[in-house]
Amino acid sequence: MNLRYFRLGLFFASIAVLFWGVLPIALKLSASFIDPVSLTWFRFIVALVISVFVQYYAGKLNEFRQLTIRDWLILFMTAIFSIGNYISIVYSLEYLSPGEAQLNFQTAPFFLALGGVILFKERLRWIQLVCFATLAVGMIMFFYQHLDFSKGNNHLIWFGILLVQFSALSWSCFALMQKLMSNKLSPNNTLLFVYGFGTLAMLPFISTQSFSQMLLTDWYVALFCALNTVIAYGCFAQAMRYWAASQVGPMLALTPIFSFLATWLVVKWAWWPDIFSSDDLDLIAILGIIMVITSVIAMQLLVRFYCARLTTKSVAEAV
Repeated sequence: MNLRYFRLGLFFASIAVLFWGVLPIALKLSASFIDPVSLTWFRFIVALVISVFVQYYAGKLNEFRQLTIRDWLILFMTAIFSIGNYISIVYSLEYLSPGEAQLNFQTAPFFLALGGVILFKERLRWIQLVCFATLAVGMIMFFYQHLDFSKGNNHLIWFGILLVQFSALSWSCFALMQKLMSNKLSPNNTLLFVYGFGTLAMLPFISTQSFSQMLLTDWYVALFCALNTVIAYGCFAQAMRYWAASQVGPMLALTPIFSFLATWLVVKWAWWPDIFSSDDLDLIAILGIIMVITSVIAMQLLVRFYCARLTTKSVAEAV
């Protein structure tokens, strides 16, 4: 990899991580003036307008003409899973801090791996199973203070965790459905359909009153949430052009760190003190964070190293 490609890949991957890291803060702020369904609908319609414009001028809209009934059914499932992901992650922020939500979402790569085994008959290697185990231990270490359901609002925190896991599972199913369609439809066109379907499907459930009562600062937050997805996914796609997937994946695993850091800065600077408070983390919880992030990075790097080693060994034996 030449230096120019490395710098471009680092730039785009960093932007994606930064935007995904601060997104939960904006989503938590939005809870004070709009419900999750209405916000998700607004995010979808903004993304839809941008996507139609980009795909039309790129001449990519004719890809939809070649789709069969089965393909359209897969697209509908893709859109439903995406809507579930968007809405549930916003609801979870009523019970969790932005950093906690992002850390919990790191189970998504493991759901994706399991889906690959079921749908694409991929092999689940022993390294992945070890990473599954260390991820679970890390999660327990991070949330061990909330294991006693008889204390305070611990049951609400675990309800938030369940919402995040549902969001991660929905995102993984969305990604798997998108992969099923990859030989017929570009990822951007799949997202375009998701945005279009979501805009129509959620229209009967949105609160028009929420939009009419929003202040200018509220519109800034909602618009940031809408543009965040377009920018983050766009930068992610660009990073994949310049970096190998084995480099981009571990970079994205740093997202929870950005979320915790952003939340810490918000609390330190006393922004929105009635909404955000500092996370009470002891040594065990911090070690849990390290174990979770290490598990995700290890899964990205070690599995690819193991597969590359097996391939090299097979070639050597054949020679």
